[in-house]
Amino acid sequence: MRSRPIRTAVAGIVIAGFALGMGGCSADAGSGKTRLDFFQFKGEALEDFNEIIAAFEADNPDIDVVQNQVADSETLIRTLLVKDRTPDVITLNANGNFGKLAEAGVFYDFTDEPVLGTINPGVQDILADLGTHNGEVNSLGYVNNANGIIYNRAIFEEEGLEVPETWDELIALCDTLVDRGITPFATSLAENWTAMPSWNGIGAYYAQDGFFDEMRAEGDTVGEGSGASFEADFPEAMQRQAQLFEYSQDGYRGASYDDSTSLFANGEAAMMLQGIWALSPVKAVNPDIDAAIFPYPVPEDPTDRMLVSGVDVTVTMARETPHKEEALRFIEYLFRPDVIEEFAASQTMVPSVTEAELSDDPALQSIAPYFDDAKITGFIDHQVPTAIPLTGVVQQFLYDGDTDGALGTLDNEWRKVAARTITPKQED
Repeated sequence: MRSRPIRTAVAGIVIAGFALGMGGCSADAGSGKTRLDFFQFKGEALEDFNEIIAAFEADNPDIDVVQNQVADSETLIRTLLVKDRTPDVITLNANGNFGKLAEAGVFYDFTDEPVLGTINPGVQDILADLGTHNGEVNSLGYVNNANGIIYNRAIFEEEGLEVPETWDELIALCDTLVDRGITPFATSLAENWTAMPSWNGIGAYYAQDGFFDEMRAEGDTVGEGSGASFEADFPEAMQRQAQLFEYSQDGYRGASYDDSTSLFANGEAAMMLQGIWALSPVKAVNPDIDAAIFPYPVPEDPTDRMLVSGVDVTVTMARETPHKEEALRFIEYLFRPDVIEEFAASQTMVPSVTEAELSDDPALQSIAPYFDDAKITGFIDHQVPTAIPLTGVVQQFLYDGDTDGALGTLDNEWRKVAARTITPKQED
C-alpha cells in the first residue's frame, strides 16, 4: 500500500448532529468560498478522501469541501432527506437501500454529464439494476469489489493445478486436493453473512434474464405455478453451494470469519469462498501470500462466466443542490484517472473509469479481464427485500441441507413482504 502523510482524521469528520444543521450553509463566513457538504459513508476511506479534498481545494480555492463521515450512513441519509437537507455530494454503498433512494427521485440525473462517458458501462448497468428514477442515471459508480473464489497461487503451482473453467473441473479439483491431503476451502458459518458470498456468486447465474423483475411482477402470488420463484429456479444453485461447503475444513460450522481467513493465510486451505475484501485480513496474517480470484465456474460454456461485483462506492449529488456547478466540479475531479487510481489502489478495489490503471495487486489483475469485457453482474441479495431474512435462511440451509425448506421459506417470505410493499416494477 502506498505511503501517505499523517493527518488528523478528526478534522475530516462532522458529527451527525452538526450535519443535520448545515444544509443551508452556502459559504464559509467571511471567506467568500462555496461550502460543499460531502456525505461519505466509508470509514476506512476517510483519510483517502481527506487527501483528495486537500488537493482539490488547492486547485479550487473558491470551494471548501466539508467531509461528513458517520457510521450509520443509511439511517442518517434518510433523516437528511426527510428534513430536506440533502448533502451536496454523496457517496453510498450501492445496495438495495440505495436503489430505493434512487427510485424516489432525490438524486441528480447525470445522463447528459460528460463524466458518465468515462465510466465502464458494466458498472453503470449494476447501478441501473438496483433502481433508477424514470430511467435516469442517478449516480456514478466509483470503485467496485469482486466476489469469487480466492485461491492460493503458490499451492496451485506446487501441485500443478489449473484454475477450473467449468463446474465439473471445480469439483474434480476439490477431489484432487482432498486426495493430496489439502483442504480445498477455508469457510465459516459462525456469522451468517459468510454464507452469502457463495450464494451470490453461484446464484447470479440463475437470476439472469429478469428473474427478479418477474418476482416483483408476481408479487404475493410467487410460488407453485408462478412464472418465477425460488422453489422453481434455485434448487440447483443451493445444492451447488452446499456441495462446495462439503469440501471445507473440519469444524467450519462453528468457525468465525477470522478463523477462516487465518486458515487460508497460513496455507492450510487452497481456496476461500469470499470476496476481495477478505484479502485485507488475510494479508494482515501473511503479507507475502500470493492470492488471486476466479469467478464461480457455473456455466457449461466457460466463455459465459461472469464475475459478481458490487459497486462498493457510488457517487451522486442532490437533485436540487444550490451548488450544482461546484458539486459537479468536485465530482469531475474525483473521477480523474489519476485520482481514482490512487483511491482504488489504497482500498484494493477496481476503479470504474476505463482509462484508469488497475493496481498491480495480483488479485486485482486476475479479475481485470472481466471488467475490461464488461462481463460483470451485481450481487443478487441486493434484489431481495431487507425484510426477508435471507442470510439466516441460507446459513440454516448450509447447516441442515434442506433445500426445499429453505426455498419454500424464501418464497413464503417474499409473498408476505410483497403483500405489504412490493408493486410490479414499471418499465423505464
